[in-house]
Amino acid sequence: MKLKIASFFSGAGGLDLGFEKAGFEIVYANEYDKAIWETYEKNFPDTQLDKRSITDINVEEVPDCDGIIGGPPCQSWSEAGAMRGIDDHRGQLFFNFMDILKHKQPYFFLAENVSGMLADRNSEAFQNIKHRFDDCGYILKAKLLNASDFEVPQDRKRIIFVGYRKDLEIEYDHPEGFTKLPEEKSTLRDAIFDIKDSALAAVGKNDTNGENCSIPNHEYMTGGFSTIYMSRNRVRTWDQPSFTIQAGGRHAPIHPQAPKMVKYGKNDQRFVEGKEHLYRRMSVRDCARVQGFPDDHIFYYKKVSDGYKMIGNAVPVDFAYILASKIMQDLSIVLKRQEKDQENKNPERV
Repeated sequence: MKLKIASFFSGAGGLDLGFEKAGFEIVYANEYDKAIWETYEKNFPDTQLDKRSITDINVEEVPDCDGIIGGPPCQSWSEAGAMRGIDDHRGQLFFNFMDILKHKQPYFFLAENVSGMLADRNSEAFQNIKHRFDDCGYILKAKLLNASDFEVPQDRKRIIFVGYRKDLEIEYDHPEGFTKLPEEKSTLRDAIFDIKDSALAAVGKNDTNGENCSIPNHEYMTGGFSTIYMSRNRVRTWDQPSFTIQAGGRHAPIHPQAPKMVKYGKNDQRFVEGKEHLYRRMSVRDCARVQGFPDDHIFYYKKVSDGYKMIGNAVPVDFAYILASKIMQDLSIVLKRQEKDQENKNPERV
């Protein structure tokens, strides 16, 4: 029997897909953003999707599960952890996540968040978070990891929080990266070179091309670039990992077909003269591939900005798979040990 997962803040399902690949079953998902519902439901047809805000969910309505996964918005971690924002919506998201965990008491939980959570200014918040998870009955382990160290073609630093229930008497040891050297990294060439010539520009006011895309979602946002965007180079070469995929089309990296931007002064980078036509944003599908989504994981939207947003907010699929595989390995050992202990307590009568 597969271990069952309840997923919160599920988004487009990057974390969920990684856990499925590792052998878990996603029995319940919660996502409040209606722009994502169709994408999630069509890619996870066997999972119950709860479309309410987590603040409106009674813990009794969440099915029994072996693990809870998700990533409350970063503001909720910092504000609630520092004993601020309790009456703020974002703070409430944190507490609701904790309440569900405390009530359901699964074997483990996993949450992902931005790297700033470990900054000195958030040290008090982080300590309060550890105490709260301790009160819930879990031993928390947190570590800053870069997805590019795990064969993901993208520099993406995130804190991974994992807690095992205390009675299991084990602690989570985060996996060590195995592609840390530059020559070991997975690159943009590995991820998107084969689709470099088939992307379409968005139509109208950055509306989708829909079925006119020869590859699903292989379309890119058009329009100008902000002064902030042009303040530094936004191009990685084919033989480098991508910049972090952001939750917005305007901030999408430039496609590697373009040469690196030229520095003219402080906070002043420009496109190479005569090559301006090469500077397009990476497409929605380019970003999805960098995040590890297979091409048959289709994103549904009317505005391409919504496609970029749901992909940029996701956990890279293969990164999630590695994290989930370590949890599966740990739990398999513990559950076999418990089963053996139970057999020794109740030997079969001859």
